[in-house]
Amino acid sequence: MAVYTHVEPDDLAALVARYDIGTVVSCKGIAEGVENSNFLLETTGGRFILTLYEKRVSEGDLPFFVDLLNHLASQNCPVPAMIRDRSGVAIQQVSGRAACVIQFLPGISLTQPTPNQCEAAGAALGAMHRALEDYTGARENSMGHMHWRAVAEATGDLDVVLPGLQSTVDQELAYLDAHWPNDLPAHVIHADLFPDNVLMLGDRVTGLIDFYFAASDFRAYDLVITHASWAFSADGKHCDPARAEALMRGYAREIALSDAEVAALPLLARGASLRFLLTRAHDWVHTPADALVTRKDPSPFLARLQRYSAPDAASLFAVG
Repeated sequence: MAVYTHVEPDDLAALVARYDIGTVVSCKGIAEGVENSNFLLETTGGRFILTLYEKRVSEGDLPFFVDLLNHLASQNCPVPAMIRDRSGVAIQQVSGRAACVIQFLPGISLTQPTPNQCEAAGAALGAMHRALEDYTGARENSMGHMHWRAVAEATGDLDVVLPGLQSTVDQELAYLDAHWPNDLPAHVIHADLFPDNVLMLGDRVTGLIDFYFAASDFRAYDLVITHASWAFSADGKHCDPARAEALMRGYAREIALSDAEVAALPLLARGASLRFLLTRAHDWVHTPADALVTRKDPSPFLARLQRYSAPDAASLFAVG
């Protein structure tokens, strides 16, 4: 989440008037994240999230996201509904951007999850994967393996971001291209289930949010993205064994990975680390100076990449 585009008060009032959600009380920009312009919208009818779609989110993909969330909600997954106006329209236009008014869910996102919270997150991910096994929608993963070279090239000289990064990335891209699997179980995945995209009350998951990277890919790849973001220290240098084991235990309650998936986890985790290293490096270079957004340091994902490349990396995914 972030704010790149501002909404004029008259435009906001006109938008809200299309819905049965009352009138505007306040609208405050949300600075976290880097993908879209997001606002906490309060009306006389309650709280909502107003999202204006920017950068990597294509307007043409929005019907897919609406349909995906409807499917997950029908399967009792804790996801936010995209609110429809009186004419049944979910996707609007505001300030020259496609926009949606989205249900506000209770709960907070975590910065230091406990093992119990990691277990709950793993179980929620597994339940979501079960709900998606029969989902017929599909979307190419624009941030998937086949696109990482393009992200690296679009960033420019990676040594400007971190000394020696260009050589590391070149070597890792070559390795992953030579070893990336092609026959693991796949369906639509979240692809970005970091702690800030999970809402919790105590040890209970109350919301899975921000599905704008959701796409067709390996389910085990989704699991390692979650592992990399929930089990490591903020600097990426240390994997907490209790948190890692709890996450895997929670997931295993819902999904039994195949032997091929288990064997591929360290490799997929290297790919996930490289993916976030590259997109953070790209944003570090190209985020506008006047954007209300917190740029994310790429170096913690370089540290994760190094840890997942170690000979004992498979031990990070052990279930008690």
